[in-house]
Parts: sequence; structure tokens; C-alpha cells
Amino acid sequence: MNRLKVALLSGGISSERDVSLKSGDQVFDVLDKTKYQIFRFDPKYDLGKLVADAEQIDVALIILHGLHGEDGTIQGLLDLLNIPYQGTGVLGSALAMNKMVSKQIYEQAGLVTPPYQVFNKGEDINPDQIIRKLGLPVVVKPVKGGSSIGMSIVRSEEDLLSAVDIAFQHDDTVMAEKYIKGIEVTGSVLGNKEVITLPVVEIIPNEAYEFFDYSAKYTPGATNEICPARLGEQLTERVQECAKLAHKVLYCNDYSRTDMIVDGEDVYVLETNTIPGMTNTSLFPLAAKTAGIPFGKLLDKLIELCLERSKEKI
Repeated sequence: MNRLKVALLSGGISSERDVSLKSGDQVFDVLDKTKYQIFRFDPKYDLGKLVADAEQIDVALIILHGLHGEDGTIQGLLDLLNIPYQGTGVLGSALAMNKMVSKQIYEQAGLVTPPYQVFNKGEDINPDQIIRKLGLPVVVKPVKGGSSIGMSIVRSEEDLLSAVDIAFQHDDTVMAEKYIKGIEVTGSVLGNKEVITLPVVEIIPNEAYEFFDYSAKYTPGATNEICPARLGEQLTERVQECAKLAHKVLYCNDYSRTDMIVDGEDVYVLETNTIPGMTNTSLFPLAAKTAGIPFGKLLDKLIELCLERSKEKI
């Protein structure tokens, strides 16, 4: 049997480079070497080699996060090279990466998202005005980026501007968002023509972490992840429908993971991840495993979905 030639892309130049490399290593270890001939590329160093080898590659697995990996840029390059790849294309990747734009799309689709304000670098920022509109605590974060890098929960007016300065270190546009106290959950979607929702994951960072930040996400044992989440049947279905609708309106392909807060009977959509993490502590593989899809089979499915879409374009 001829093995598929797979380009495995991980690393890159975003602030999430380290977790991307770790994810890439674990994906490489799990991929079935009897099915796939795997070529590894780190876009920080290997873009020229990727271009040179493009004609030999059957499919790419993008295991990149953040800017220049999850924002449509690498997807555009792969489109130009005519290399099929798993996941969302240029448009959906760019939409989902921008938290302001994705919130506007959520609202137009009828999804509920916390109230927010957006600020550009160089603008005068009035902490009192922000607090009057959004209250305290308030969440401050870069508009683009992931893994909660540059994000703060602000509980006093005097800390607000320093939190904004931290966020501006990672992006020229910053969002202040009303803090919703509730149950943090994430809903995963898999498929294209037939889209399925996976079991919902409930996220409980331990007491050492104020919220599900970078360390809580990627430190083994730092977070208690319960799958399926303890929500009840009707509320679980609502969370899953929100994840499916977010996937659809952001033009996602193959898979996505949408983070939400459940407050009583209300579900607030926060953001959608078009390339969910793929480490031992990652949430999408946990949801898939709970649904009876082990990690290796999940990767097979993503490659299968990608190739199906590629054939439809011919």
C-alpha cells in the first residue's frame, strides 16, 4: 500500500510556538507510520523547503497556533501550493482569530456573547468609562492570539491600565470584556457535510490559577477537566448547538472547538478555536476520546475529511 505523504507543520513564530512544537511531537508519535510517510516542517525555518517539496506532498497537518498559523496566512500559502490541509481555510481562520470580528458574527447569528469594548494602541483609554459600561471584574485581552496569552482578569480600577498595557504587548488592538462568573465549558465539532458535536468538557482550574490561563492549559494536573460536563441534558444540548452554530457562521471546516461560559441557564460564547490544541492535556482529543475516538483515529478522520473536501474541488 502506498503511504500518504503528510507534511506535519508545527512550531512557527507566534507566542504559542512551544505548545505547537509539543503538539507536533505528540501528533508525530501517534500517526500510523504504516499509512503515512511524514515530513516535518517548522515554518520559522522551513518555508522554502515546504515550497520546494510541495509537489511531493499529498496532505498537510497544520499543528500551529496563534498568528501566522491559525489566522489564515499559512492556509493561504498551502492553497497557493495546492496542498490540501485539515481544518478551516483562509476566510474562517482570519474571522475566528479576530475576537472582535467573531463576536460581531456571533451576535448576528443570535449567539450570546459578553458585552465588550475595543481599543486601539495610541487611543486615550478611560478606566472609569470602561467600568461604568462593563463593571468589575473585567477581562482584558488581545483581540488576536490564543492560549490566554496577554489576558488578565481585572478586579480594581487601578489595575486596569496595566492590564491593557500587557495586552498591547501582544496586539495593537485590545478588548475589555464583561466578566461572566459561571461554569467554563468547551464544545467540540467534527465533520463537514455531516457535522457531529462531541461531549462537552467542563474546565475547572485548581485554586492556584485565577482562570484557565496559559499555565493552567498546558501544565499537567493544573486543571480538572470533566467530560462529559455536569450540565444536564437540555443545557448540554444548548452548548453543543452553540458550538455547531459558531462553527457554521465562521465558515469552519473539519473541526473546531468553541469556548463558553454557562451562567445558570444562560450560555455565553467566548471564542472559537480553528486549530484546537493536540497535546496530552488538550481538550479536543479528550472530547473525542470520550466519544470513542482515540487520538490516532481522530487524526485519521481529520486527514480523511480534508481529502474529501479536496476531491470535491476537482
